Amino acid sequence: MKRKLFFAAVAIAAMFCSFSHVNAQKTVKLFNGKDLSNWSFIVDKNSKPADQVFFIENGLIHIAGSPFGYMYTKEKYGDCKLHVEWCYPKEATNSGIFLLIEETKDGNPFPNGIECQLAAGKAGDFVLLGGSDLFEFHQRPGTPRPGFPVVDRANGTTEKPVGEWNEANIWIKDGTITVFINGVYQNTGTNKVKSGHIGLQSEGKDILFRNVTLTTW
Repeated sequence: MKRKLFFAAVAIAAMFCSFSHVNAQKTVKLFNGKDLSNWSFIVDKNSKPADQVFFIENGLIHIAGSPFGYMYTKEKYGDCKLHVEWCYPKEATNSGIFLLIEETKDGNPFPNGIECQLAAGKAGDFVLLGGSDLFEFHQRPGTPRPGFPVVDRANGTTEKPVGEWNEANIWIKDGTITVFINGVYQNTGTNKVKSGHIGLQSEGKDILFRNVTLTTW
C-alpha cells in the first residue's frame, strides 16, 4: 500500500507540474452535443443496431446499457487530460470509461484496454480488459489470472446520488493513468501502452454522458 501511495504521489506531483501547460492547450470536444460522428461502435455479437444502444437525447449521450458494448473515438490519443461527466438517470447501475484501447474486434464488447470503472460504488477502480496490464496489478503466485483483473481505488466511494451529475478527470502521461472522481484522487495505473482509443461502455442500464472533452499536451 505504501508503494502504491508513493507512486500516486509522484504521478499527482507530475500532473500538477504540467497543469499550467495543459491549460494553454486547445481542448477538443469529443462529443459535439449534436451527433456521434466522432465515434465508432461495438455491440456484443452485433445483436442489436448500434443506434439503438448509443444515441443522442436532449443534447446528451444516452447509452442503453444492454446489450454489452462500447462506443470509441475514431482517433487514438496519448498524453492528455480527459474530462467526462456522467449521470445515472433512473437507478445506480454500471458503465465504464475505456482508456488506451489498443485494438477493437467487431462483436466483442471487451477490447484490449484499461477500464476506469463507473459501476455504482466502485467508480475509480481499474479493470484490465482483453489481456491489458498495469504495473499495479499483483497476481498471487500459483493462481490463475482473473478474467477481469482489478486494481482497487485508493479512497471510498465519492459518487453522487442517482439523478445527479458526476465528473471524472483523468490524466494520461507516458502511459500512466491518474484518476479523480468528483475531485477526489482515486487511482494511478502504469501501462506500457502510450496511446489508444477512448471508449464509453454499455453495461447494465441507462446512463447519460455530457461534456466529454480532451486536452492534449
